[in-house]
Amino acid sequence: MRIVPIILAGGAGTRLWPVSRKALPKQFVPLIDGQTPFQQSILRVHGDRFTKPLIVTSDNYRFLVLEQINAVGCEA
Repeated sequence: MRIVPIILAGGAGTRLWPVSRKALPKQFVPLIDGQTPFQQSILRVHGDRFTKPLIVTSDNYRFLVLEQINAVGCEA
């Protein structure tokens, strides 16, 4: 039996302003080792123990999510 990861990715981008903003919340900003917190989450749930992740996000971030998933060589 494999784990189905669910990743929540959204936000208003107000807590880490000016780095984070509405168009680019902090989970999509590269903060550590050149990767975003979102990409690090995707990589943590990538492997044989997991199915493809279910990503819950705003319609505004759908292309950004796909771009960042592809950038780390994963699928969703």
